[in-house]
Amino acid sequence: MPLNSTRGAGSAKGFGLTGEGRLSSYSLDFLVVAGGGGGGTSEFSSNPAGAGGAGGFRTSTQGPFNTGVVITVTVGDGGAKGADSSQGSNGSNSEISGTGLSTITSAGGGSGGRGFASNTQYSPGGNGGSGGGGGGYGGLINGGSGNTPSTSPSQGNNGGGGSGGGGGASTAGGNGTGGTGGTGTASSITGTSTPYAGGGGGGQSSTPGVAGGPGGGGTGGTLDSPAGNGTANLGGGGGGGGNRDSGPIAFGGNGGKGVVILSFPKAGFSGTTTGSPVESQSGNKKILVFNGSGSYTT
Repeated sequence: MPLNSTRGAGSAKGFGLTGEGRLSSYSLDFLVVAGGGGGGTSEFSSNPAGAGGAGGFRTSTQGPFNTGVVITVTVGDGGAKGADSSQGSNGSNSEISGTGLSTITSAGGGSGGRGFASNTQYSPGGNGGSGGGGGGYGGLINGGSGNTPSTSPSQGNNGGGGSGGGGGASTAGGNGTGGTGGTGTASSITGTSTPYAGGGGGGQSSTPGVAGGPGGGGTGGTLDSPAGNGTANLGGGGGGGGNRDSGPIAFGGNGGKGVVILSFPKAGFSGTTTGSPVESQSGNKKILVFNGSGSYTT
């Protein structure tokens, strides 16, 4: 089936009835958000660190599918925050796949770069669904590239440079110390408009910490204070670690786990799932929210 990847979830249409009155074939809407990247952590007496980028954000409408098709769902974890003086880790991919289905893979968010006292030991932000913010030393160390690998429409944006914010699904992360987290993208696939895939806020020395982007981005850390984690099941990036002076390690934040959501006519629901998705209804639609990996059989 051809992939119709669009920013908004389209209308699912069912065709035909089984002998039990259930639709024998129907189309499905998907939202696939990957895990956000972890924020970087600074070395002693150094510049603040960059924030994690949001997990990739992709939507699709596919079908119609006949009954009996198994749709496999993988939900990516958020990336870990950086250890002492370390870069964070990229988030993990989320994916849907199945027979007759165009596989949709959203890439994990890029890691936040570490802040360091030497301009030869900084690290740029990691590439991913959205890019992580670059670690900083006296200038704009590059943020990571978003929409990596490339998809159309784009699954995310670049991270900011120089202790910058992580990229989000809708906008890039801000440049410079305490760069703002990129804004996520809202989806109404559940029947309620909810933003997903916001970038983490970059680390800085002053308070308050810079907020992450709408869509679960973690707050940036401040002097000797840790950053906030990305929100689980929104795919937000972790905040960048603040400047470290004489206090405890100012860790970055962990990235938020991703999510996969299916929407289709409730008259088509087979009741056959694995992985315990959260079930709900919105109008004539059945909604399955996978906060962890599993499957649905049409």
